Amino acid sequence: MDYLNEKELNKYQVTIRFEMDDDFMSFVPPHRVYINSLIEKNIIDYYSVSMETQRCWIIINANNKKDVHKYLTESPLAKYWTIEIDELFVY
Repeated sequence: MDYLNEKELNKYQVTIRFEMDDDFMSFVPPHRVYINSLIEKNIIDYYSVSMETQRCWIIINANNKKDVHKYLTESPLAKYWTIEIDELFVY
């Protein structure tokens, strides 16, 4: 993937709910590598996780919701997620 020009893209707020099992933590290191690569490419602006509530919030730059979903499902942790995607009007 190429680096993105944020001025041409929409911003999306993603809320992820996740459920952990015995294998979950083994996927965290490759997931972090993947997320860091999206941050470096300016695809992700903001990323936070609450282990207490098992939720994650991400601000993503993309052309549309389909692209957002594609980025998210490429994560090694995607099988643990329920994803909600909202296009932002103001950020």
